[in-house]
Order: sequence, then C-alpha cells, then structure tokens
Amino acid sequence: MGHNKHKNTSENPKTNVQENPEVQTEETVQTTENQTKETENAPTEPEQNAEERLREAEERIADLEDKNLRMMAEFDNYRRRTNKEKLDLMETAGERIFADMLPLADDMERAMQAVEKSEDITALKEGMQLIYQKFLQFLAQNKVTPIETEGKDFSTDEHEAVTTFAAGEDKKGKIIDCTQKGYKLGEKVIRFAKVVVGE
Repeated sequence: MGHNKHKNTSENPKTNVQENPEVQTEETVQTTENQTKETENAPTEPEQNAEERLREAEERIADLEDKNLRMMAEFDNYRRRTNKEKLDLMETAGERIFADMLPLADDMERAMQAVEKSEDITALKEGMQLIYQKFLQFLAQNKVTPIETEGKDFSTDEHEAVTTFAAGEDKKGKIIDCTQKGYKLGEKVIRFAKVVVGE
C-alpha cells in the first residue's frame, strides 16, 4: 500500500505540467524575439510608400528626358529643313528675276548695235525709251516702285538730303530736286532718294 503511494507521487502528472510550461515559455520567448527581429527588419508602410514614389519619380524623369531628346532632335531637323527651304526659295527667286531680266539685256544689246549702224537719232531715242519702259514694267512686276519726290515734303523715312537750297518760305521743308531716284520693294525702302531740300 505504501509502495503504491510512492509510485503515484513520482508519476504525478502535475510534475509534468510544471515542467512543460517552462519549456513552452522558452520557446514562446524565442519565437517572439524572432518575430520582433523580422518586424524590425521588415520595411514599414511609409518606407514602402517612399520607395514606390521614388521609383515612380525616376521613371517619370527618364520618360521626360527621353521626350526632351526627341523634341530637341525634331526641332533640329525642323531648323535644318526650314533653312534649306529659305535658301532654295532665295535661289529660286533670284533665278526667276535674272531670267526675267535677260530679255532686257537682249534689247540693250540690239540697241547698242543699232547705235553703231543707224544715223536716225529719233529712232534710237524711241528704242531707248521702249527699253526703259520695259525695265520699269519689270520692276513693277517684282513690286519695286520708285519713291515719289517731286513737290513732296521731305521725309527721313524715304529721302536722304544731300544739300539744302534757299527757295523761299513756301518751299521750306519741301523737296526742290532729286539727284538720285530711290526705290521701295513693297513697303520696304531698298534705296533712299537723294534730294535737295528747301530752307
């Protein structure tokens, strides 16, 4: 009877219950420490958001740089193409003008031949007058017009005074004579008229 009592005491499950909680506590502490380390090492939500924003910003910058390079290349191509078109236009316009002047050169050549052979002064004068009229028509077709001077008020926008002349109060500030014609291309003065101005 006494033997059984001793045996029951040594196999009392309470002893095992007291030992198991200690083991479980150590394991729980270890697990908790591991979870704490993982939590500490894991990026927080603000850090994740910051990294995502940084990545998006870098992608945006790369995209803008690419667009900027493309725009610069397109502008450079446009500038070269425009410059070429301007040069072509100038060359073409010059070619057309000179081609239109060739008939005048032909007329002048025939007039000089006529001067050497003909003794009819009246016919020579008429021939020269026709050539001059054709030349004026050529200028007008190309929007080149003479600047008016006769009886006009002196204007520094169109006239260049070479001298002054005492011509009375009624002629003061007015053009008395023109020593060299001036011309305009459209509205732009390409040569000022040289004039004598009354004072």
